Amino acid sequence: MQLVIADTGPINYLILIGHIEILPALFHGVILPSVVRDELNHPKASATVRQWICNLPEWAEVRATSHTHTAIGRLDAGEADVIALALELHADVILMDDREGVINARSRGFRVAGTLGLLSMAAEHRLLNLAEAFDRIKRTSFHYQQEVMDQLLAEISG
Repeated sequence: MQLVIADTGPINYLILIGHIEILPALFHGVILPSVVRDELNHPKASATVRQWICNLPEWAEVRATSHTHTAIGRLDAGEADVIALALELHADVILMDDREGVINARSRGFRVAGTLGLLSMAAEHRLLNLAEAFDRIKRTSFHYQQEVMDQLLAEISG
């Protein structure tokens, strides 16, 4: 079983578009740093996201990091704690969208999947319709490049 640590972005957007259930289908379980839990439960988070984090499913677990994340670079607390916890637990995969965080995680040897990549993996496993999922995510505040979506759609249909 792969050890997976998730940042706020992928969890937030998968909840918002109604596809959070792809995570246990793809990975069996996901660990969230306590900072990520706090971000998902922030008053500015959507009610749907806050409700999900307050009723955490069995396949999701919250853990605190025992390391300080000063050595992780200039990342926000969520990304820094994700990488610190991944280092601490020897994780296999990090779920993260933040570009600087992704670069930092990959430089440390981690496999990283972002929200669009997760949706594409789910489509490959016939868990969802990728075009539909992309239409849904476009209606959120998710920042995307249409070219990336087009490429992923072409790979699925090709």
